[in-house]
Amino acid sequence: MGEDEEQRKNGSDVDEGRKKKNKYAVACSIIGSIISILMGYDTGVMSGAMLFIKEDLKTNDTQVQVLAGILNVCALAGSLTAGRVSDLVGRRRTISLAACIFLAGSVLMGLSPNFATLLAGRCVAGVGVGYALMIAPVYAAEIASADIRGSLTSLPEICISFGILIGYVANYFLAKLPLVYGWRTMLGLGALPSAALALGVLAMPESPRWLVMQGRADEALVVLNKVCDDGAEAEVRLTEIKAAAGGGGGGSGKGVLKELFVRPTPAVRRILVAALGVHFFQHLTGIEAVVLYSPRIFKAAGIATRNEILAATIGVGVTKTVFIMTAILLVDRVGRRPLYLSSLAGIVASLTCLGLGLTVIERAASSSSPAPAWAVALAITTVFAFVASFSVGVGPITWAYSSEVYPLRLRAQGASVGVATNRIMNAGVSMTFVTLYKAITIGGAFFLFAGLAVVAAAFFYFFCPETQGRPLEDIEEVFSTGWRARQRHHRSSSSVPDDCKGRP
Repeated sequence: MGEDEEQRKNGSDVDEGRKKKNKYAVACSIIGSIISILMGYDTGVMSGAMLFIKEDLKTNDTQVQVLAGILNVCALAGSLTAGRVSDLVGRRRTISLAACIFLAGSVLMGLSPNFATLLAGRCVAGVGVGYALMIAPVYAAEIASADIRGSLTSLPEICISFGILIGYVANYFLAKLPLVYGWRTMLGLGALPSAALALGVLAMPESPRWLVMQGRADEALVVLNKVCDDGAEAEVRLTEIKAAAGGGGGGSGKGVLKELFVRPTPAVRRILVAALGVHFFQHLTGIEAVVLYSPRIFKAAGIATRNEILAATIGVGVTKTVFIMTAILLVDRVGRRPLYLSSLAGIVASLTCLGLGLTVIERAASSSSPAPAWAVALAITTVFAFVASFSVGVGPITWAYSSEVYPLRLRAQGASVGVATNRIMNAGVSMTFVTLYKAITIGGAFFLFAGLAVVAAAFFYFFCPETQGRPLEDIEEVFSTGWRARQRHHRSSSSVPDDCKGRP
């Protein structure tokens, strides 16, 4: 019994030590993800600020659309450069740079005397968005342990949603200010947390994997000692990272795009298809149409007054945030594939019901008869069901999965290409939805999105193997076994040496 008690005590001490290491990684990932809150705030606050901008600066509808859409265009430019910058200066400094870009954009927008200056500030902020979307999940993936990596790489998604909600709240309270100050204060407030983050992030450790790529193995070992269970495990991890980085010293990022697109190995080709594919399909499920145009959907469903529409829209934002938090709790317990595919099943069902409800409502309106109560209730309910289904899987897992599958040497620039793909699809759906639903009816548009979600499910099932619990350095091996790797689960704990369990 004495020996058993001692073993239990030792096991308890190990678990407690692991929790402390995990808390350190969690704290670093949360700080790194704050940049995503700023991005969400900018998105949310602009939705309300545009109402006041139009009144104050006398902008026309075309200028308002340009102001709303320019963010994604500039985010595309930012994301395509962020990977190379991250390879050159490091993950930590790239987060600080993104915060500085946000700071400059917020100041420009907050002080803008005219539309041209406002647009310029929006462009600068858009570049910051591109940097933020790329660097936050990459840093989290490289600092986290394998058993919590899914949760931490999903943090940016919940931070974006939280930032959007803060933007909505800022709109509500600052709308009471005089017109000339109200919208400028809304947009300029983003400068304060940006400045704090730009300085605060320098207190975080650099990614040990980036340090190894620079040939700074001693510094990498110091960081690994903070996130590993003990010194022996840190040494093991350092050896594996060195092997993955080819010995270090090759961290400038040169030749990465050629290795990705011109002469990829079979494993890299499969990784590229999987990582870009999840970004491609994320917005084809219709999330941008629902979030951006939910007021129109609610209006079509019979909600008429501005206050009711605003309340329903805020409800969508709250639902999104709550279910992303649920995903963060589940992703490292049930795995990426079960959560993602279950999410898509919910999306298909909710979009089909939404399309049905809106079709019935639309036909009733065309015949000047009242819409059936069941159709109105179905349409409103399924908007929330869709947002919940998306947020519990497809939304956060897209970022988590795409940031962890690339080999170390390709991760930053591969993630950049993924963000660029994501922004293109985002812009494509948001800028064509009105035209689409006018062409095939609003109900038909959501039937189309439901069909595309079925295609997305087939893609993920056949081309995206499970990565849960795998150390980053082992994931390339998963893809090297071919597309059928989806049927191969990660190593059981019995196959992992005892001194390496729970390692990052």
